[in-house]
Amino acid sequence: MASSNGGVVGVDNPPVQETQAEQITTFNSSGTFTAQPKTTDCNLLVVAGGGGAAYGGGGAGGYRAINPHPLPASAVPVTIGAGGAGNPVMNKFQGSNNGNNTVFGSSTPITSTGGGGGGTGYGSFPGESLPSHAGKAGGSGGGATDGGAGGAATPGQGNPGGNGAGYPGTYGDYGTAGGGGAGAAGGNVTTGEAGGADGGAGIANSISGSSVTYAGGGGGSGVNSGSVPKAGGAGGAGGGGAGGNATTHTPSSGVGQAGTANTGGGGGGASASGPGSEASGAGGSGIVIVAEPAVDYIVASGVWDMNAVYDNVKAGNWTNA
Repeated sequence: MASSNGGVVGVDNPPVQETQAEQITTFNSSGTFTAQPKTTDCNLLVVAGGGGAAYGGGGAGGYRAINPHPLPASAVPVTIGAGGAGNPVMNKFQGSNNGNNTVFGSSTPITSTGGGGGGTGYGSFPGESLPSHAGKAGGSGGGATDGGAGGAATPGQGNPGGNGAGYPGTYGDYGTAGGGGAGAAGGNVTTGEAGGADGGAGIANSISGSSVTYAGGGGGSGVNSGSVPKAGGAGGAGGGGAGGNATTHTPSSGVGQAGTANTGGGGGGASASGPGSEASGAGGSGIVIVAEPAVDYIVASGVWDMNAVYDNVKAGNWTNA
C-alpha cells in the first residue's frame, strides 16, 4: 500500500534514529561560529586577553565557563581579545595596559573582561609625579607596587591582584605583587625587601577534550635590596608570565615574561633594580571554545529527501500509484 508524503507518494520508509556527532570549535583569533543543524545549546568557554605588566604583574583575562548556553541557528560573531601590551623599556614613569575583552555573540553577547594592568611608580623622590602604585581593575586585577592596593576583579570572572608593600626607608627598590588569576588572588608583598610575589592560579577546563589551565596571573618583579638580590614571582598556572629577576644587574635577567597566547595569562613584571632597560611582559591573548554535544534524532516514517527518491526510483523501489 502506498503512503502519502506531503505530496510525494512512495513506499513506506520506517523510522530511523540518526546521530549528529559532537563537535568542538576553537577560536584562537576572531571569526564567526555557525552551529550544526540539530544543535540548540552548547558548552562555552570565553577567556579575555591578560593584562600587561609594569613592575606589578598583570591580571589574567576574565574567565567565563557556561554550561549550557543556548545557540541561535544564525551565525555568531566571535571577537578574541588581545593581551595588554608590555613596556619595551620600563621605567617608573610608565603605566601599564589592560587586556582586551573577548566577546561571543552580538544581540545577547557573552563578554569576558580584559585583565588589569600591573602597578608601577616605585620609590618616588619628593616632588615626583608618578603613575599609580595600585594595580588596575580588570577580569582579574593587576598586582600593586610600593604600598598600593591590588586591582579589583570583575565579579564572577577572576580575582584581585596582590597588594604591594613600601620600602622601609624613604625610598628604594622593592618586590612587587602578583596579578590575580581566575582561580586565586595574586600574591601580596609583605615587606619592601621581599622578592616578587607569585601570580594567582588559573582554572583547569576540559572543554577541548583534555584538561588545560587558563587565566593565570603574572608574577611580580624581583628586587635588588642592598646586597641581597631577590627573584621575581612565578607566573600563575594557566599562562601567567614570570616576573623579572633582580639577581644580576643585566637587562636580560630583569625582563618580565609575556603571558602565554590563547590562555589569557597576565604578563610578568619588569625588575625595578637593574639598569633601567628591562621590558615588562605583555598579557596573553584570549580564547573561545564551543562544544556542541552529540544529538540523537529520528527520521520520521514516510519522509524522503530528493536524493532518496532518486535512488529508489533508479532501483525500481518507487511507485507513483
